[in-house]
Amino acid sequence: MAIWRSFAQPVRYAVLLTGALPVLAFPALNLEFLAWIGLVPGLLLLRAAPGAGEAAVRGWWFGTGYLLASLYWLTPNLGPALLLVVVVLGAPWASVGLAAWWLLGAGSVSGRQAGQVQARTRLPGRAGPGAGRSLAALVVIPSCWVVIDWIRSWQGIGGPWAVYGASQWQHPVVLALASVGGIWLISFVLVAVNTAIVVVLTSASRLGQALGAAAAVLAAASGPAAFWLTAPAYATPGAAPVVIALVQPGLEPGPAARLAEEVRLTLGVRHADLIVWGESSVGYDLRASPGLLHRLRRLSATVGAQILVSQDALSRTGAKSKVAVLIGPGGVAGTYTKTRLVPFGEYIPFRPVLGWLAKISRAAARNVIAGNGARVLHATLPDGRRLTFGVLICFESSFSDMSAVDANHGAQVLIYQTSDSTFQASWAPAQHAALAALRAAENGRPAVQAALTGDSVAFDSRGRLLAWAGTADRGVTLVALRPVRAAVRTPFDRFGDYVPWTAIAVVVIALAAWINGLGLIRRYRRK
Repeated sequence: MAIWRSFAQPVRYAVLLTGALPVLAFPALNLEFLAWIGLVPGLLLLRAAPGAGEAAVRGWWFGTGYLLASLYWLTPNLGPALLLVVVVLGAPWASVGLAAWWLLGAGSVSGRQAGQVQARTRLPGRAGPGAGRSLAALVVIPSCWVVIDWIRSWQGIGGPWAVYGASQWQHPVVLALASVGGIWLISFVLVAVNTAIVVVLTSASRLGQALGAAAAVLAAASGPAAFWLTAPAYATPGAAPVVIALVQPGLEPGPAARLAEEVRLTLGVRHADLIVWGESSVGYDLRASPGLLHRLRRLSATVGAQILVSQDALSRTGAKSKVAVLIGPGGVAGTYTKTRLVPFGEYIPFRPVLGWLAKISRAAARNVIAGNGARVLHATLPDGRRLTFGVLICFESSFSDMSAVDANHGAQVLIYQTSDSTFQASWAPAQHAALAALRAAENGRPAVQAALTGDSVAFDSRGRLLAWAGTADRGVTLVALRPVRAAVRTPFDRFGDYVPWTAIAVVVIALAAWINGLGLIRRYRRK
């Protein structure tokens, strides 16, 4: 009966829809301005909850709507299990519901105070917060969101996708915040602006409204300020450009046809310093195929540049791994094995329990063998220069920490190899490609992504778009990059995830204050 009542409340379906609204800010729709205002309807419904329990449930529904809209393209891999996944992962948004109710809505004042401020409240029928609660809301609600994004970014939980700050990938001025505090700082600022708008609309005092307006202006100005302050770090006078060729062959019927098309396209490349093929570009085990390796060595010698390929094949023992292989005329010059695998796509968590998913969906038939962590490779360019670059494969480009490891190991350029062939008709390829802009801005290094079927992209060290080949494109994309000095470090490289850790501290303090406000601590002490 209680479950039925939970699904019989129309307002919760409205909350579900408002959770999906801000997802429109992400590619492929790219209505990025919605990220600055798209949370407002949801926050208004959360603050209007009649009690703490309902606020938490509404927050849960909000998070479920957000994840369902942003991860819908996983349906081929997960099937009906996708609904279960988003319901479970949406639960942490209960904290956003509670914070909005407590600091912005009915939970912010007592019953007597509610009656006194009713007439002064901007929205009829609901008492608004005072200046103190408004100020707290501007910090606590964004912190709750950042903690949720950070926790669900752990690979064991699912990995980072649709982290709110990624919606601003088209705006280098906003991306400058990423170089200071990672994608987490962008998320904090966006949620803070949305919260500030709600404060302006609902605050019970003129001071609270003024605080909300001032916070919105300051938060919006933080990106331009960061862009201006970090400009000197990106100056690389005299740096000669490096020309990278991104080979995108498109969908081909099998590994032999794919390899033939990649070779054909590569033979047409002229004056490139490094050639990059996409994920799974070589469907054979090069360790067991000396003839193929020799053919690729000759190809490198013919075009006068080393080639970074991606091997996706079963070994002689039946184990499967995905390996980036740098090949030159002299043979293999370096390798990197994919470390963080796609849940359900490349492995099934708790396979003894969940292995049945492989029978009803496209979930991984076998678990791929993972590597040992991020590492840099060293390419020798045709003019004799050495280029140190970080290489990650597909899903790994969504993890801030992996690219930061490469940057701290001296990478001058970040290279990602991907396929995304399963999701060609969805928003997934564009959302994935856009993440390279975030990684470029976070680490102050140019970033490129080479895809089999799209999207292949390139961004400079500030996250500015240099080239984009979509899912319908076939051929070679040449892009000239200016590699940064290996010693360059952004604040995010130096200090890492200090924004999420600070947000955790804020949430813990807020939770203690809320518990104390309920009198639970005092009751415990009396006992």
